[in-house]
Amino acid sequence: MQHRQALAGGAFAVTIGLGVGLGLWASGGDGSPADPAQRPPDAPSAASASPTRSYPLSQAPRTIPAVRSHTAARGPGWRPAPGDRVVVSDPSLADEGRLTAGELGLSYAGRQNDVRAGDVQLALSGGEGGNPESYTMTVRAGRVTISGPADAGVFYGTRTLKQEVHGGGTAPEGVVRDEPAKPRRGFMLDIARKPYTASWIQDRIRELGDLKFNELGLHFSDDQGFRIESDTHPEVVSANHLTKAQVKQIVDLATSRHITVVPEIDSPGHLGAVIAAHPDLQLRNAQGVPTRGALDISKDESASIVDDLLDEYAGLFPGGYWHLGGDEYQALTVSDPEASYPQLSAAAKQAYGPGGTVSDLTTGWLNDRADTVRNHGRAPRAWNDGFLRSTSVQPAKDAEVAYWTGKEIGARQPAGYLDSGRKVINYNDEYLYYVLGEPQTFVYPTGERIYKQWTPRVLRGTQAVPARYDAQILGGSFAVWSDRAGAQTQDQVAAGIRMPLRATVQKLWDPGQPALSWAAFKALADRLG
Repeated sequence: MQHRQALAGGAFAVTIGLGVGLGLWASGGDGSPADPAQRPPDAPSAASASPTRSYPLSQAPRTIPAVRSHTAARGPGWRPAPGDRVVVSDPSLADEGRLTAGELGLSYAGRQNDVRAGDVQLALSGGEGGNPESYTMTVRAGRVTISGPADAGVFYGTRTLKQEVHGGGTAPEGVVRDEPAKPRRGFMLDIARKPYTASWIQDRIRELGDLKFNELGLHFSDDQGFRIESDTHPEVVSANHLTKAQVKQIVDLATSRHITVVPEIDSPGHLGAVIAAHPDLQLRNAQGVPTRGALDISKDESASIVDDLLDEYAGLFPGGYWHLGGDEYQALTVSDPEASYPQLSAAAKQAYGPGGTVSDLTTGWLNDRADTVRNHGRAPRAWNDGFLRSTSVQPAKDAEVAYWTGKEIGARQPAGYLDSGRKVINYNDEYLYYVLGEPQTFVYPTGERIYKQWTPRVLRGTQAVPARYDAQILGGSFAVWSDRAGAQTQDQVAAGIRMPLRATVQKLWDPGQPALSWAAFKALADRLG
């Protein structure tokens, strides 16, 4: 399979007056077959019947996210039956073909020129410049053709088909034309504070793939733990961790579902697990009091250990993005950082001249880490409070802003980032933060609130930024943070995020007003599982 990650996406406006909703067909495992639906004995075979006026006009598919366009037609539609096949037009679609065949209880016939009644054909449509996540699905003459300019779009078409025939249903006659409004549709998981099993993460990947998410963020280093095996610095790794072999399986499964895994080693704060093994690198104030989770970035050794880890894991995570963190560096939360941390002040002046500040030094640290991941072909990303204001050193121009809050000291409105031309990903903590134990002012988000109130343009609080910024907002990410790790089991987390995930991706695929009411949306979710 040629995994072509969509880096840009255009939306097209379509009005569908019919109900659409969600469906996630939970299979027993990766590509495990589901029982094929049997056609009623007194009904015409979808594989042999021709569309006639005896059939009513078809209705739009009911999927999550809702398809953007469906052209109705008269005909029996398609449902899987014994003997039906999945065929492909290009060898690069073999993975998608085998997966779909296993899920629908069909045989996989590979590349075939003789497409016949009952077949599901997967095809690359050719041409340049199309959205690689777009697809067209045609149900006609008892067969299905799913085509797109790249394998990602074809895969999403198979997700639509899978949901349509869930539980013995029929893919309606007609043509679906579909593509996402936003190219980044993410789920972020904090495995540093709370370890999750590899199998649980893999189950979430299957769920995310069927819902057409395309990013999985793994925050695997924090004050409470460092959760992935390391060869360069094994001393920092927590006892309960994922092996590299497990991570490779996670990444491979994600790749097969067209999901990019975005790793995060947060720095220069949130590094308590690393500092526990290297106490000499912990930041201390002028009185010698240690600062929680903060590296002393005046020391060359601090940069060396973080760069060692970034270099090491670049080979484990081959996706195009890297999250550098950059948030909540405690040296910047005091009233006078220069007086409180004279060693940082001295290093700033040495690096940037007499006017150099601790904020300059911290921004320079983030830029240096961006250089490290950029050397591996990765695009850097950082939390919005890592983009400091009023500094002589400017954050790297290509660093994406992960906007999560407006509560930090010296907080800026989202327009402060957008006006400078930055690309932003929406992690709005008002709607998209599932924080275990509900510390501080956090409450568990609900799918209903996201569905009714949130759009990708609602970056901070409950107010949307003006429409002129829409193209700079690449998408969004729902996030699970494990602040109070014991507050929920991982099964409770899975249940708690089920509807919020579905509501989030609906708004990322199409930010317009959903056709279904929330009650109807939830009822459909409950019916489809």
